[in-house]
Amino acid sequence: MRALDVDPIHGTRQTFRALCDVMSRPGTVSRIQTTPTDYAITATLVDHEVTFHSSDEELTTALAEQGRHSATDPTAADIVHATGTPSWDVRDLERGSLVEPSEGATVVYRVEGLSETPKDGLTDVTVSGPGVDGTTTFGVGLPAAELSALADAQADYPRGVDAVFASDNRVAALPRSVTLRVADDPESIENGGDR
Repeated sequence: MRALDVDPIHGTRQTFRALCDVMSRPGTVSRIQTTPTDYAITATLVDHEVTFHSSDEELTTALAEQGRHSATDPTAADIVHATGTPSWDVRDLERGSLVEPSEGATVVYRVEGLSETPKDGLTDVTVSGPGVDGTTTFGVGLPAAELSALADAQADYPRGVDAVFASDNRVAALPRSVTLRVADDPESIENGGDR
C-alpha cells in the first residue's frame, strides 16, 4: 500500500503483530512504526473479501486503486473507519449473531490521543475481562458519549463490535469480549456481565 505510505510486507506485518498484542491485552497501548496509524491498521485488515466503510477519501481511493475497496453502508460493513466522532451510530453496526459472533464489525477510530494511564484531555475507560489482570484504565481521545455508545454496542456478549483506536503511532483495542466503564459518563453501561 505504498499509496498510504504503508510497506505492504514489513509495515503490515508489524501492524498485525501490534493488533494481535492490543486485542489480546485490552486497555494496553502499543506503538506502530507506520503513520498515520489508522491507515496502517486499515491497510492491514482490508482485503477484497471484506466490506469497508470510511468517509476518508484518501483512504478509500488508495484501497480502491489496490482492488481492495468493497464500499458499503457502515451498518453492513465488516470494517468501519472513523475519523474522530462518526456521523453514524456505533450501536447500529453489525454485531454478529449468537451462532456467528465473529460477523460483528470492527471499528477503527482515529482519535485525538491515547494514553496507558488516565490523562487530562482524554476520556478514561476502565476495562475488565479476558486478557486483563483485574481492571485497567486508559485514556482515549473520544467523547464519553461515543465510548458509552460503544459499551452499549458490546453489551450483548458474545455479540458486539471490536474497536481499535489509533493516534499518532499508538494503537489500543477493546474487543467485544471485555467489560468497559466510561469514567466521565455516569450513565455508562457496564457491558457483558460474568465472562
